[in-house]
Amino acid sequence: MRSSTRVVPGGKPFAALAAGAAVLAVPASAGATTLFGSGSSAEQPILNVLFKDYHQLHKNIRFAYSPDGGNQGVKDVQSGRSEFAIQTRPPLPADHGTTYVKEFLDGLCVAVNPRNSVSNLTITNTANVFLGLLTSWSQVPGTNLKTTIDPVGRNSTAGSYTFFQQAVLGGKTQSSNVLPETSDGLVATQVSRDPNAIGYVGLAHSGRGSGVKALALNGVACNQTYIRKNTYPLWRWIWAVLPTPTATKHLDANVGKFLNWVASSKQAGTAISKAGAVPAFNKR
Repeated sequence: MRSSTRVVPGGKPFAALAAGAAVLAVPASAGATTLFGSGSSAEQPILNVLFKDYHQLHKNIRFAYSPDGGNQGVKDVQSGRSEFAIQTRPPLPADHGTTYVKEFLDGLCVAVNPRNSVSNLTITNTANVFLGLLTSWSQVPGTNLKTTIDPVGRNSTAGSYTFFQQAVLGGKTQSSNVLPETSDGLVATQVSRDPNAIGYVGLAHSGRGSGVKALALNGVACNQTYIRKNTYPLWRWIWAVLPTPTATKHLDANVGKFLNWVASSKQAGTAISKAGAVPAFNKR
């Protein structure tokens, strides 16, 4: 019988998970242990820093992470290809057999090329652009352009694709004129090269050096302050996704320890903030 998706509050979530699982500990004498994860490319800049910092604390722990998209990451966990996934959208009924745990906060920024003078969009106008109802910048208030809009989005393997579909498009599918990219980094690159482009990316892909300009939505900027206050319209939780403990699927102690450290330690909170996301439960 398939178990349903579980949601565990943040803080110290893995004690509750481990209570229903046979925890597999790896002795120090066994040598290096590699933890296999997959999922969000939007959060990869944050994860790379967290992996590095945790390895410095625990030299025997290494990470192998595939940024194949949050939705694909969930499938990896369901099939046993990954021990954990990082997801940027809330759980769905299709995520059976998994447990979602809140780790930190992020925002999905709508971004344009810096040569575009627009600085703010409404959610409605954003939806209309990505539904193909607005196709010229002349239809958008606040821009200096009169050219055709070149929208860039994510493909369906991405949790950001589903989050944007739910939060902005009202459940509708983005238009066929939207260029689907396989990572947030590729979306940012495409927008940085095309003065007519607009895309959506995680906060870490919209800052200094990204080559793109993050827009305010409904007058609220996409930055850490308003994401932390939950007032930026597209703020979101970043989730760890694990197999729900059963007789045959166990929570590895090393995975639990790492994800607890991410969600609660002061060092991880500092790393999350510096890398371009927002800590939620971490000590200060």
